[in-house]
Amino acid sequence: MPEPVGVRRAQAQRTRGAVLAAAASVFVDQGVQAPIRDIAERAGVGVGTIYRNFPTRADLVTAVYRHQIDTCAALAPRLLAESPSPFTALTRWVDAFVEFLVTKHGLGAALGSGDAGLENLHSLMLDTLLPACAMLLDACGEADELNPGVTAYTLMRAIGNLCITGPDYDQADAAHMVAILLAGCRRTAWRQDPAAG
Repeated sequence: MPEPVGVRRAQAQRTRGAVLAAAASVFVDQGVQAPIRDIAERAGVGVGTIYRNFPTRADLVTAVYRHQIDTCAALAPRLLAESPSPFTALTRWVDAFVEFLVTKHGLGAALGSGDAGLENLHSLMLDTLLPACAMLLDACGEADELNPGVTAYTLMRAIGNLCITGPDYDQADAAHMVAILLAGCRRTAWRQDPAAG
């Protein structure tokens, strides 16, 4: 007797969740080009199961990062409501964004790979995270806490560039440089600069 549709659907969801969790873990260890068989082994499924759920590697990479991107975006309004000032909210959000960028091994390589299949990942990040960052910058501007001319795209692009880690430049270095960048964006720094008149 075949299983009811609801049972099969629930099992498919559990399998998909196991694959995404395994892929996220393997990507941290090996990057987004990790062998699919390693992901299948960690998930306890066959390679064919992964390809049935995610026909291309780009589909899998995008699905893994989608949840984390959505979580990062949702953090912005919550921090704005909870923080003592908009700039404090911006700083805390940028800290979370930096952690996301530097701990998700292979994400930077995936974004810069030129793989046409991964263009949707770049678009997903921009479409989801730019409005969150812009909301924080707008609040900072209204509170007169932000230098003129700082846009969400240029700030996020600068942060992304500062978060490209390597053998002699790690997460702590990236976080330090981003903190310096943010300090330069703060309106109080602008007012105190003698060259600004």
